[in-house]
Amino acid sequence: MSASPIVLARVMTGRGELVLRRVGDDLQVISNGTFLMDTRGGHSERLLVDAALQRHAAPRDVLIGGLGVGFSVLTALADSRVKHVTVVEIEQVLVDWHDTYLVAVSGGLLHEPRVEIVVADIATHLAACASSYDVVCLDVDNGPDWTVTDTNAALYDDAGSRQLVAALRPRGVLSVWSANSSPQYEQRLRTVLDELTVLEVARDRGEPDVIYVGRRPAS
Repeated sequence: MSASPIVLARVMTGRGELVLRRVGDDLQVISNGTFLMDTRGGHSERLLVDAALQRHAAPRDVLIGGLGVGFSVLTALADSRVKHVTVVEIEQVLVDWHDTYLVAVSGGLLHEPRVEIVVADIATHLAACASSYDVVCLDVDNGPDWTVTDTNAALYDDAGSRQLVAALRPRGVLSVWSANSSPQYEQRLRTVLDELTVLEVARDRGEPDVIYVGRRPAS
């Protein structure tokens, strides 16, 4: 019999209700009643970053859109070539949980010298950082076809996709996480990226997670 969820924190933010709950040994984050992330496994979140880093010869500056439970940031920090990781997270309460409930999972990454936490809308941050990063990794909501916050859909449209690529230095690498395959989004990325690769990560139930990885054109 599966364990019943225990609510550890419930907070109203500018985007609605954010809940942290424990289910057995795992922690889950729920936004407006929709599951966002948990501390079980994290293989696809790690692959989001690792696949991008493997495709870059010198990934010094990395941008991660979405703090999550910390798996993606920890993966970036594990690569000694990475000198600075900028993490853009819109929910201050999620950042705070990494110093309390999530500290055992993320290992105090908030205080790692190579990490800079920016509490902001990722779209606002992207608009001010053209050609700033070697690698950009986006993990916001559940991907292009399943956004919990309506405004995040703009990250995945034509203009949002161009803005993500513009944040990269020439030949930089973009990776995007999705909870499902999105052929329309894949085609959109193929218009703005070179060498696009689609990676799938099987889940116990339902569709596999999908990682899209590609390179900014040289010109």
